[in-house]
Amino acid sequence: MTSAPTLRLASYNIQKCVGLDFRRQPQRIMQVLDGLQADIVVLQEADKRLPPRPAALPHFMLDEAGWQIVDLGGAGSLGWHGNAVIWRGQGIEVRETGHHELPGFEPRGAVRVEFETQIGPLRVMGMHLGLLHASRRQQITHIRRFDADLDQMPTVWAGDFNEWSRQPVLDHLAPDMQFLPPVPSFPAAQPLGALDRIALGQGLEASGHGVHDARPAHIASDHLPVWADLKRGP
Repeated sequence: MTSAPTLRLASYNIQKCVGLDFRRQPQRIMQVLDGLQADIVVLQEADKRLPPRPAALPHFMLDEAGWQIVDLGGAGSLGWHGNAVIWRGQGIEVRETGHHELPGFEPRGAVRVEFETQIGPLRVMGMHLGLLHASRRQQITHIRRFDADLDQMPTVWAGDFNEWSRQPVLDHLAPDMQFLPPVPSFPAAQPLGALDRIALGQGLEASGHGVHDARPAHIASDHLPVWADLKRGP
């Protein structure tokens, strides 16, 4: 019996490629990305902060490693508002993209990419939510409402949700999304907080998920990447 196809999706806040030793070394991020063995990766803090927000992770490094970069409209940037999406491998094609300003005290945004993949159509929403609890509530509510207005499609949310609480705060705000059990991903050297999360919409299941802590992930950024192996669900 042939097993159902799966797709590995990961989320990684690369902190502009500045590691815990305060050195900007994009090559360490590339090593971590290679070790993840992911098909699609959602990145946060992928661009430098000041305008014109050049890419912190050079395009040529990704190109040489076989990664494709989703064009999210940021000239010279890797993504938009620091959020980027990359992919590699066979059977994946970008259908549509978009980005969205998020409400809140700080400037924040989310990105949207609709793929055709080995597990079928897939909408990926990448985000980096605010530091304030009230802003995060606004932002999750905004994304949920926006998502509801789109054509129905299996959807995954992934990113740095900046939520320290061990209570299901985010889950209550988006009951139509299944947040995978939290795994500590921050700070990378001694993870305590499950700030980085993945949530699945209807039609998706995770056959496995976890945090990637193989070296040099412990020092390449202040976050560890999280991953999930996705398959079609009921």
